[in-house]
Amino acid sequence: MTTLAAVELENAPQGLQHEHETLFTAESVCFLAELISTFDKQVDEILRHRVARKMELEQTGGLPGFSSLTSRLREDRTWRVLPVPERLQNRHVDIGDLAPSDTERFIQALRSKAQGIQVDFDDGNCPTYSNQIKGIFNVCKAVRNQFQGVPPISKAPVLMLRPRAWNMVEHNMMVNGKEVPGPLFDFGLLMYHNGKLLVENKSGPFFYLSKVESYLEARLWNNIFIWTEQKLGLPACSIKATVLIESILATFEMDEILFELRDHTAGLNCGIWDYSASFVNKLGDRSAFLLPDRSKYVNMEKLFLQSYMDLLVQTCHRRGALATGGMAALLLPNDTQSAHYHSVMATVTRLKMLEINAGVDGFMVYDLKLIEPLQKLFQKHTLGPNQLHILREDVVVTPEDLLAMPSGGVTLHGLRYNIAVGILFIEAWLTGRGHFFYRGQVEDSATAEISRSQVWQWIRHQVKLEDDDRAISRSLVKSLVEEIRRELQDFLQCNTEK
Repeated sequence: MTTLAAVELENAPQGLQHEHETLFTAESVCFLAELISTFDKQVDEILRHRVARKMELEQTGGLPGFSSLTSRLREDRTWRVLPVPERLQNRHVDIGDLAPSDTERFIQALRSKAQGIQVDFDDGNCPTYSNQIKGIFNVCKAVRNQFQGVPPISKAPVLMLRPRAWNMVEHNMMVNGKEVPGPLFDFGLLMYHNGKLLVENKSGPFFYLSKVESYLEARLWNNIFIWTEQKLGLPACSIKATVLIESILATFEMDEILFELRDHTAGLNCGIWDYSASFVNKLGDRSAFLLPDRSKYVNMEKLFLQSYMDLLVQTCHRRGALATGGMAALLLPNDTQSAHYHSVMATVTRLKMLEINAGVDGFMVYDLKLIEPLQKLFQKHTLGPNQLHILREDVVVTPEDLLAMPSGGVTLHGLRYNIAVGILFIEAWLTGRGHFFYRGQVEDSATAEISRSQVWQWIRHQVKLEDDDRAISRSLVKSLVEEIRRELQDFLQCNTEK
């Protein structure tokens, strides 16, 4: 263990001595420690505010809504965010869930024709010490053009760096006797080693910000950006970030979030599963917010999700910010002539056309084979690099629309599927992987969270199965867990002897 002033840093993981020494120089550790010391208490305050907000909703029985305190800001149509840099003008297709510790896939993505790469230290990544160090080191190599056969960073897909969310902790570093916030650890190292080079190459630094729940959290990130630009001698407003709107609370504060980040925003992003899980997290004790079987009744065509996407596009485009959609999780079969291939392609096309017609400026895919077909889809149905001219003045979204739970029940298939995803995610996590493949699509911590949350909520409300009218109980779930574990032996790689 290395100790530097009030900093304690664990030694290098096995096989990563060079990477560790490269990243953790005396200068970078001092920068990281100062960053963390400056903002650590504010991170704690943000987390306390989240708890207080949830308790307030529970105790009062109130509902999320648009705040009267910020109504003037929302109603003022004159303010706009700074225009995004040239390299972010076209965001048609980003590659999602790309854990940069997976060197082979990272190189494939850098060689691809995608507009961007979500370099993921969050949902698609398991944040072991080894994965964080290897992943950040691989970003450094990419920025310095040290991967063979990869275009220079100014020509490669844009790196959209996604640090961990506020609730994640880095256990291998302590500052002032306390383990450090995961997002500050990731952000600090990425910026210290790559910020200047990315600016010089007009390719960043660009970020995705996960799990933001309020404009106060956006304000904190903005203060971190300003501080970092000043400390590293970067031009003001050079850091740009896309905020992932993954909480029902944030949906009611999208204008406010853009306003707080107006000099540093690259736009907002909408997805489906973390957002849906937030209803269970914030309101799941109430039977009125029972979320039905996601495998049958939850999709972007439902009112609460369609309204969320429409409002996000309208809000962004009114302010001159880009609006991007979620990730296509389906995997294309290798046999391009098979009926299954055409079926998957048709499903992805239909869902992504919903987003294009809503006015999004881009979305993500996991499967690299989907990049070119979906780029062609954008080119065929849109004009120019983005849809900022689509202002969606036709959209009128009410709080009731945003909070309208879809009708439907729970099937035995849906319950079993959620349990299987939960089991397989735990196995993946314990073996250092942040995502896995199951039944033709990628699953990550977002789908694991919605799966876990739904099972909890169905037990909590003793929901009856559509199939046979059995009530979902803890004993039923436990029996299904054992049954499904036996069925999943081919998937499970955990070895208890290791």
